[in-house]
Amino acid sequence: MYSYALLEPGCYYLIQEENESVIELVKVTVETDHCMYVFKYQDQLTTEWRRKSEPIYDIIECLDDAKVEAWEKQYNSNEESYYEDEE
Repeated sequence: MYSYALLEPGCYYLIQEENESVIELVKVTVETDHCMYVFKYQDQLTTEWRRKSEPIYDIIECLDDAKVEAWEKQYNSNEESYYEDEE
């Protein structure tokens, strides 16, 4: 079992918070003595504070810069097509 304390600010991770839960892409943006401010990239971006002691079932991997860049292209193109459909 892992915890949020293992995640480094500025890095993107693929994690599962619980056994059998969906895989989530997260990025820690701020770290305090006891908490982490986390961006979660799902259908929509969500942000939340998490205690460093909160469990994570699995940290699947930390994405390198090339994988983050490839993901950002896909994520941003999906966002643009979503807004174009509304017009």
